[in-house]
Amino acid sequence: MKKKVTKSTGNVFVDLGFDPAEATVLQMRVNLMSDLRLYIKKHKLTQSDAAKRLGIAQSRVSDLVRGKWDKFSLEMLITLEARIGRTVRLEFAA
Repeated sequence: MKKKVTKSTGNVFVDLGFDPAEATVLQMRVNLMSDLRLYIKKHKLTQSDAAKRLGIAQSRVSDLVRGKWDKFSLEMLITLEARIGRTVRLEFAA
């Protein structure tokens, strides 16, 4: 039996059937979470140390490093990036 292979749109959430607008926000959330997890890893922070830097509870850091994207709004992730001195910019494509 042949398997059907469908080319990705570049956004897994669109591929899963989400509305394109919602899929864009979900992809942004996942990207920001990934960036924050890399920051924690690169700086070799314990969850307790990361919680202090990010200004959140250790349990929230646990959610972050475990990839629980549904527990973080886009606004909150942008706030966390700002707390570590980063600026989030949107890039518009035509």
